[in-house]
Amino acid sequence: MSRFGIVHAAVAALFLPAPAAAELIADGRFEKGRDAFWASDGLTLERESGRLCVETRGGGEVWSQIIGVNGLKLMPGHLYRLSAKVTAQPARAIPARVQRAADPWTAVAEFAMAGSPGGTPFSIEFEASEANEAQFVLPLGGGEAGRLCLDDISLVATGAVSSMAKRAIEEPAIRVNQLGYFTGGPKRATFVAAAKRPIDFQLHDAKDTVVGKGRTQPSGFDPMAGVETQVADFSSFATAGNGYRLVAGDWASDRFSIGDDLYDRLRVDALSWFYPQRSGIEIKAAIAGKAYARSAGHIGVAPNQGDKAVACLDGKQAEALYSGWSCSYRLDVSGGWYDAGDHGKYAMTGALSAAQLLATYERGRVYATGSPVTRDGLSHIPEDGNGMPDILDEARWELEFLLRMMVPDGEPLAGMVHHKVHDIAWTAVPMLPSDDPQPRALYRPSTAATLDVAAVAAQGARLFADQDPTFSERLLAAARKAWVAANANPALFAPTSDGLAGGGDYDDDSISDELFWAATELYLTTGDEAYLDVVRASLLWAADTLSPGGAFDWRNVAGFARLQLALYGTGLPDGDRDAIRNSVLSAARHFLSLQKTEPFGVVYRPEDRRYDWGSNQLMLQNIIVLSAAFDLSGEKTFLDGAREGMDYILGRNALALSYITGYGTRAAKNQHSRWYAQQRDPQLPNPPVGSLAGGPNSTLVDDVARQHLKGCAPQTCYADDIEAYGSNEIAINWNAPLVYVASFLADAR
Repeated sequence: MSRFGIVHAAVAALFLPAPAAAELIADGRFEKGRDAFWASDGLTLERESGRLCVETRGGGEVWSQIIGVNGLKLMPGHLYRLSAKVTAQPARAIPARVQRAADPWTAVAEFAMAGSPGGTPFSIEFEASEANEAQFVLPLGGGEAGRLCLDDISLVATGAVSSMAKRAIEEPAIRVNQLGYFTGGPKRATFVAAAKRPIDFQLHDAKDTVVGKGRTQPSGFDPMAGVETQVADFSSFATAGNGYRLVAGDWASDRFSIGDDLYDRLRVDALSWFYPQRSGIEIKAAIAGKAYARSAGHIGVAPNQGDKAVACLDGKQAEALYSGWSCSYRLDVSGGWYDAGDHGKYAMTGALSAAQLLATYERGRVYATGSPVTRDGLSHIPEDGNGMPDILDEARWELEFLLRMMVPDGEPLAGMVHHKVHDIAWTAVPMLPSDDPQPRALYRPSTAATLDVAAVAAQGARLFADQDPTFSERLLAAARKAWVAANANPALFAPTSDGLAGGGDYDDDSISDELFWAATELYLTTGDEAYLDVVRASLLWAADTLSPGGAFDWRNVAGFARLQLALYGTGLPDGDRDAIRNSVLSAARHFLSLQKTEPFGVVYRPEDRRYDWGSNQLMLQNIIVLSAAFDLSGEKTFLDGAREGMDYILGRNALALSYITGYGTRAAKNQHSRWYAQQRDPQLPNPPVGSLAGGPNSTLVDDVARQHLKGCAPQTCYADDIEAYGSNEIAINWNAPLVYVASFLADAR
């Protein structure tokens, strides 16, 4: 038996919501001379007979005369009651706000307090929406001159939490990685508990025999989750097995495993996810499973109106977006992957997604000799058994589509890549791809899309060279053509106003990162120093491109290029190679330093402390930075950081939810999709096992979020609902980094 400490029972009460808090406004009866109220210039506060009074001037702006009190510590998601007695001569309504105590002075609550000569009691309850220090202020300008007095002013927590905050405390109090932990890796869990003292816990095996004991470390209030936390560390326990759980009094975690083969199946499932996401091919039951079998989508068979001969967008919509652009040709742009839960196909997300599958293969080939990811037969695809590594087969499905998106020779903008192809109007949920009746349109080429395709085509040329030299040559020729075309058209940007017409914008008006990536891949493949000169000349060469708020994504690809240079730039001059590699190691060490302060072990720190659209994907990209640092250095701390970073994705989070379908006791299963839509049509399936949900999104963009998630702490801004596309969509650029991370963790033992 492994021993971590001493256990004691009866700790269930430690997990209850915090009781009513102490008074937050000191000396609100104004009897002890200890209040902290202040007044703006020109106003004088008087404390008389247990009241706070002020004479106001007439006229001026509302905010020209203010009284208030600072230092209010609020907890997001908790409910507060503000009460006072308001005396005003003459009678008037007094505007009041509880707001952030610093720019931009975000309002937590706004209301009017009725004041009368005889004094009027006032009381209101509100929910705190953020953890920043707040202030209570009364803007008194703009009206007629008069006198205002406050008495018996009080601000207290009611002891209750909002419905959103309850989501974080009503799940199991002990949050764990519901898949499991590596025998030789970190094993930590997060307790959601209001207690200030450490909590004793036990580790139970599948038969509920006590095999270990320990004591938590209080971690304080986590504003990202909106809860008080403690961390349990049982890393020293190293016996493989299934069905373990942590227990503290009447509370128990979900069951989990300890072992070294945890991510083998996830690697297969995450990669196999791409096959039923394919466009232009029948999805067969024998490969994908009976529930996922469907006819080919968008191959020109009615009611489809694409994608075998798609024209460019024209008419009023094209004129409004592009002012004069049109084309006379039609393109066969069949194939590729549907980008997300709709039927659109986008060059920028497609390029990065294919690139991350290719990068998974290249990492396996260079840093994990013998990895299954480098062999045929890994995933469930129709090409199984053709002698080609499955991951290259899958990436090729998208690469062929991206080549078809190129403007033909002899046409204006020849060699440029169309930004996207999708319906000209949105379709409803549910709808199988083959049932989509909407006309399809090609959207104007963009410089960003063209450079992205140049990059991934060059990368593919390098990796297909041994497997399929002919295809490799096609890819390299396309990469060079796209490079020339993009440099001849350096400012052809996608507009930001087309998101209401059947597809997403994917706008990007800065192409320095795409240029950096394209030049990087062309250099790595060809060794031509002309491309290296472009890389070196870029401001991104020496810039900090690996942010803890998300190392890279489709709009910001410089971080991905930096990793590629660090991992595979063996031909770089020694000084350049060392500088690039050291920049990756430095960023990874910074990520680890931040991770140590996170009660849920996340590798993610957005600058504005708000979770972004696709936050789960951003966490995965940060984990990939740690994986690269491990590959470059061999330092186990980076591997351990990557392992612990996956805890959040697999259930050690504010909602105690695994964001990967089919993995964990409770996992997302209603992700936004038109054809994995069982929530709307019982005849349709849920998303396949291995589907990653986008994750909490502090920007409430859909009706489900706006109705149910108002005031959510960042980690709780998520709903497992098919209409919650802002936090719960599937996407190729979500699952591609999941493949990379799962493959890395499966190999790096």
